[in-house]
Amino acid sequence: MLSPDPMRISVITPVYRARADWLAEAYQSVRDQVLPEGWTLEWLVQADGDDEPVPLPEEALADPHVLVAKGIQGGPAIARNLALARSTGGLVAVLDADDMLTAGALARSIDVLTRRPEYGWTTSKALDLMPSGELIEPPTDRRVAPVTEGLLPRGFIFERWRNRSYHLAVHPATLCIRREWLMAVGGWMAMPAAEDAGLLLAVEAMVPGYYIGTPGLHYRLHEGQITRTLTAETRPERLEILAERVRAIQTLLVKPIHRWQPGDREGGSSGLS
Repeated sequence: MLSPDPMRISVITPVYRARADWLAEAYQSVRDQVLPEGWTLEWLVQADGDDEPVPLPEEALADPHVLVAKGIQGGPAIARNLALARSTGGLVAVLDADDMLTAGALARSIDVLTRRPEYGWTTSKALDLMPSGELIEPPTDRRVAPVTEGLLPRGFIFERWRNRSYHLAVHPATLCIRREWLMAVGGWMAMPAAEDAGLLLAVEAMVPGYYIGTPGLHYRLHEGQITRTLTAETRPERLEILAERVRAIQTLLVKPIHRWQPGDREGGSSGLS
């Protein structure tokens, strides 16, 4: 791949059993984004399976900014990573096939990350899109104190998640991240669900981010969502692997790294005397 374009934002959308009307609305929300001067956009739509249909409207299929591909079925994390491999943007934003970006969502993330190079990512407020079409504020969860616009220090989200019944204080479906940090954590975790939460928790253990208080996403609530169809039996294992990954990152960030010196045995020690 050629060097990423620092003035391009890549929007990644995995597709599996997508409804044509919802995917068309997602496309419309991408097409309507107005970016800062000099910036370009690409929308990478990745089908989860070689035979998985991608019911985009003809207008989207003819749009040069829309890049559609199919790959082996492996779940949403694999689909996202396959799209990442095709992407060329210096910034990467997520958008699920059943959700919609709000006006100005990408521009707000671009503005923060261009002005503040010390931030590695952004998230934003999300509004719930009900089956009736009504937009509502997400229900207030007393276990998770509301987040206000501003800096999210390293480890802030993880500590709240761990101490408050494993509920995220921000919505991972609103993530926009610098490409180098996304690559540094290995992309999305290979899990049947919560791969977006795994990515967010991993990257925020390494670099601070910024929360945008203006709504950036309409998050559609419906019965077919993966997070609603998983069995409860898998929840403890999923929570533990997310937590263990973060703890490992936190430990390694402060642990001295042995540097090879002349005289060290090549290939390391076997541990045998």
